[in-house]
Amino acid sequence: MISLTYQPNEAVEVALSRAQSNPFLPRGTVRCQGPPAFRTQLARDLGCLLDVDDEVDAWSCLPAALTSEGDAHIPDFLIKRGRRHTLVDAGPGPGHPWLCSAARERGSDYQAWPKSAIRDGVRLSNAKDLLIYARWECPLGDRIRLLGALDEAGSLSVGECLAAFRETRPMAGLASLVLQRFVEVELDQARIGPETAVRRRRD
Repeated sequence: MISLTYQPNEAVEVALSRAQSNPFLPRGTVRCQGPPAFRTQLARDLGCLLDVDDEVDAWSCLPAALTSEGDAHIPDFLIKRGRRHTLVDAGPGPGHPWLCSAARERGSDYQAWPKSAIRDGVRLSNAKDLLIYARWECPLGDRIRLLGALDEAGSLSVGECLAAFRETRPMAGLASLVLQRFVEVELDQARIGPETAVRRRRD
């Protein structure tokens, strides 16, 4: 695992101060390690996508200062996928040619995600809908009832799943189970609705 620490630098401190003083919606996160801090709404939007990406184990905000000959830049995220670590900027990033080599020195890749890759399609809207319930916990009884029903049926629609929830708010409970990877729904074809198929996640 790589170790990323801040370097004392005025530009770094300014970036941190601005990010921490500008909250963006939605507020809840699922796999963010450390305090969530976003410089822009686009960065917050990318964080939403990371929380519903099955390949992402964890992510953190403003993880390290990359430096080269007096220049410094803090990427928006450190993303952990198994043993692979990637430093990522939402949008074009600053465009410094040395960022990739500076990231490699820390045992990481570097990427800049364009706006279109973050906001095109319906995945982002679905992720935001789910993350309204990021801090919700589904009670054990409701979880067992839904998973048992899915074991019998193979798949159920969202509308059919809601009947399994007796101890908590149905949509909140279902969203929690999606975010915690007990069940899965299709996020890319259409906005989540009563007809959306729900399946038990099998790893």
